[in-house]
Amino acid sequence: MDLAFTSEEQAFRGMVRDWVTANLPKDIAAKVHGAQRLHREDMQRWAKILGAKGWLGYSWPEAFGGPGWSAVQKHLFEEECALAGAPRVVPFGPVMVAPVIMAFGNAEQQSRFLPGIASGDVWWSQGYSEPGAGSDLASLKTRAERQGDHYVVNGQKTWTTLGQYGDWIFCLVRTDTSGKPQTGISFLLIDMRSPGVTVRPIRLLDGECEVNEVWFDNVLVPANNLIGEENKGWDYAKYLLAHERTNIADVNRAKRELERLKRIAQAEGVYDDVRFRDEIAKLEIEIVALEMMVLRVLSAQTSGKSSLDIAGLLKIRGSEIQQRYTELMMLAAGPSALPYIFEAMEAGWQGDQAAGLSGFPGGEVQNAPLASSYFNMRKTTIYGGSNEVQRNIVAQTVIGA
Repeated sequence: MDLAFTSEEQAFRGMVRDWVTANLPKDIAAKVHGAQRLHREDMQRWAKILGAKGWLGYSWPEAFGGPGWSAVQKHLFEEECALAGAPRVVPFGPVMVAPVIMAFGNAEQQSRFLPGIASGDVWWSQGYSEPGAGSDLASLKTRAERQGDHYVVNGQKTWTTLGQYGDWIFCLVRTDTSGKPQTGISFLLIDMRSPGVTVRPIRLLDGECEVNEVWFDNVLVPANNLIGEENKGWDYAKYLLAHERTNIADVNRAKRELERLKRIAQAEGVYDDVRFRDEIAKLEIEIVALEMMVLRVLSAQTSGKSSLDIAGLLKIRGSEIQQRYTELMMLAAGPSALPYIFEAMEAGWQGDQAAGLSGFPGGEVQNAPLASSYFNMRKTTIYGGSNEVQRNIVAQTVIGA
């Protein structure tokens, strides 16, 4: 197994780097490097730039308008975007629902929904979790009853990330209660502007309304918005979750944030503390190990060998690493990690600027906002399938326990 990149792959990396450098708006990159708030306009602006290039659906096959890149090329694209300070592609449209529509949707649904996803014009949300159905997703109760050529949807979804911005939402809904819970679930696409849809933002510890409740009160949904077969949604959900869990690992963002951690530690005078530097070194080793795991998967895919289904394992390690680097950043900054003042953040101020540590165009905000980032990242080991559940799945499917 050769984990080194070929000369062609290195040339591809250079091409992507040059394009991203020329096209990524500098104000957006400064926000990302400084961990400042990204507004809908920031994320949508970058999505449309990628869409115009044909790269928002960078993982799509050519048959559906994508670039048809190899697994290694997709990895290199993600890495160059992360290092440049590009916002993460909001995954719900291009990374999550699009592959389901490609695999299980009909031709009319593909021609209807995929172009808006590829261009970045349509914002998608995910309607999976409910108040009593998170890790035990099969317990969901949101009901869709077929009445003629429509479904009537009633129920509630929660933890809907960025749902306040959504144009459409893909939902798991219960269409049958007669058998096993998994066999009565369907996959439905719902226009969030439909009468009866209510979005209620949830304010989190970091002060943001990143997640939402979404209520459905007698919402009429055309029956032709059903993906695949009725009561087969559980199979489609599992297909989608494999994409989500691999995306959560996000080793490229971890590499960028590791460098930021080092800069914060130097700015705060704790980098010379041998014990603290040991913690940074251990984190770096974990990130390298995660990258090796990702590259092993890519190598197996490139060679045509079937790799182990380790999406859950990637999710476990990636989420724990995200929690660890935010924890170390907060510890490095000490009391400076605590303030989270919206007005100050919007003005581009945090204490490190006075120390002359602006290392990126537009000025970098080293300590913004570290404690809130730490609190926010507590979620990563829960969403996308809790790590406790993922360990059980890995034990059963990978090592046969």
